[in-house]
Amino acid sequence: MNNKLMSILPKPDHRVGLLFAIALTACLIIPSSVTLAEEKIIAKVGDMEISERDLGYAEIDLQQQFAKYPENIRKAAILKALVDINVLAKAAEDVGIADTDEFKARVNFLRSRALHNAYFQKNIVNVITEKEVKTRYDLEVAETVPKKQVDARHILVKTEEEAMAIIAELDAGKDFAELAKEKSTGPSGANGGTLGYFSKGQMVPEFEEAAFALETGTYTKKPVKTQFGWHIILKQDERDEEPPKFEDAKDGIRQILLREKYLKLITASREKYKVEITDEELKSGIEKLNATR
Repeated sequence: MNNKLMSILPKPDHRVGLLFAIALTACLIIPSSVTLAEEKIIAKVGDMEISERDLGYAEIDLQQQFAKYPENIRKAAILKALVDINVLAKAAEDVGIADTDEFKARVNFLRSRALHNAYFQKNIVNVITEKEVKTRYDLEVAETVPKKQVDARHILVKTEEEAMAIIAELDAGKDFAELAKEKSTGPSGANGGTLGYFSKGQMVPEFEEAAFALETGTYTKKPVKTQFGWHIILKQDERDEEPPKFEDAKDGIRQILLREKYLKLITASREKYKVEITDEELKSGIEKLNATR
């Protein structure tokens, strides 16, 4: 729980059903300008009519392919594609493809997928409110132990001798930021060696260990060697890491809620409808996937 808020998006796992559901639910969401009640006929292919609702679904399904089209012609381009789809669909019907077992099996899968997504949207996506997301966010913030952060400056040089000479100048009262501008070879030198706030895990271990061990307002009395050279580090401040703002975290929180509710819904549905895997090899594979959760 403690790390979930700071890495707010769920990590990839073997629960492919949820990822599948989330990715495909968008196919069910039609543009706000097209409602289910709108049945204005905008084209015909033989005796088949194409309505604004049909175009709305096509816009969602084909949006990636037509994303680069200028907005003023995108809808027309999608309608042209929809007409082409239906022209070939009619041709396929004429030669009996719709009556083949292979085609019927595919239609059955697509129907099941569409029903799966419609049920997922109706019972999960549509019922998660902003209030529920905010409540979960507040809970995550309350239960997250914040990481410590250090605000530091550093001066980077090539040799230990150079670093010791700079420490001697600091001991004599020279300003750290001015020495950094004058002598640091690192990219932060021009800004007085400032690195801003960082948490553990963001710097190389030797640098990080030395920075966090310092008392606030002090600098390293011995140079710190890393793969980049020799550092003198000034610790300016230490604080608790701030949690992400709600606006930045809410999409990730919503994904967490989607996952939890989906898994709960799947569990309940599997208990209601008997599931039997008759292929022993696939059954074993599913058991291994379940064991990794």
